Amino acid sequence: MNIDTRLQHATLSRRQLCLGATAAVWGGWSTPGLAQMPAGLEQAARAEGKLVTVGMPGDWANWRATWSDLQRLYGLAHVDTDMSSAEELAKMVAEGRNGTVDMGDVGFEFGALARSRGVTAAYKPSTWAQIPDWAKDSEGHWALAYTGTIAWAVNTRRLPQAPRSWKALFATKARVAIGQVGRAAQANAGVLAAAVALGGSELQLEPALQAFARLASEGRLSMVDPTTALMERGEADVFVMWDFNALAYREKLPNPADYSLLIPTDGSVTSGYTTVINTWAPHPNAARLAREYIFSDAGQVNLARGHARPIRMDHLSLPPDAQSRLLESAQYKAARPIQVQAWGEATRTLGARWQSKVLTAVK
Repeated sequence: MNIDTRLQHATLSRRQLCLGATAAVWGGWSTPGLAQMPAGLEQAARAEGKLVTVGMPGDWANWRATWSDLQRLYGLAHVDTDMSSAEELAKMVAEGRNGTVDMGDVGFEFGALARSRGVTAAYKPSTWAQIPDWAKDSEGHWALAYTGTIAWAVNTRRLPQAPRSWKALFATKARVAIGQVGRAAQANAGVLAAAVALGGSELQLEPALQAFARLASEGRLSMVDPTTALMERGEADVFVMWDFNALAYREKLPNPADYSLLIPTDGSVTSGYTTVINTWAPHPNAARLAREYIFSDAGQVNLARGHARPIRMDHLSLPPDAQSRLLESAQYKAARPIQVQAWGEATRTLGARWQSKVLTAVK
């Protein structure tokens, strides 16, 4: 499967995958931990006066608060078109030097792909040193602003004794919702998390495929992407999804106490989303200033208020209201970062392998 085919396969927008929680706007650029902006950047961005993004709707990860701050503090009018990571890159590639987009927000595995297609402009924000090496391109073409870790939302009304590990889950009679493997990054990562727990890896997915095939053969596997509506009507006992989606969906339920959220104790994986500044951005300085703000203390707190775990978490002192919107740090002990190069290779064939090994077992 070539790169263009890979781009066409992932077409679900963020709004389709997660409506998110509308978080309170928190204004102001926090001073602690933030170096001085490069000389002249603010003035140049103000002169451009506008920021055009894709895949960064206000109700995803609380981007709304950041757009409000950039308008209030720096006079940047903002417009976004919601689309998937694949669609974002396809648009930038197709428009080339006639680019209409300044910045997008793409999944981890798309960062290097975007650079390879020549559509990323390198820019390192002032807080660059506080971003872990595994979460950034060494030259500044991409860097994760926030992470997602595969978690479970367990319906404790239907499953009072909630399993806490993948091995325990596969030993129960629980119905599991994994989503559209091969299409959705969240579902793909769910398969990888199970593989890691069962002794596999990015290039050794067979243990997970076999385990999910058993669920499929027993009629206990839902392959619809998790949503609040599905959780409310009890489509499954256990929903596999990003931690920030699990938190946002539960918050919207009429009876949120029906669900317990946890990170599996025997293994999970952490991925995330990275801003990409278009090589041919019509407002390049506005895009650079936006990246500066996103990685500042204020920008990172905005993300936390949208249930997204800030990449600079170890260097922040989150306000109590923002901290309360995240899972406890102790839950993440068994999670490890995705090995993005190997995972990029593995996801090329994951859809076909899922089809042949899991979907054929459905009864």
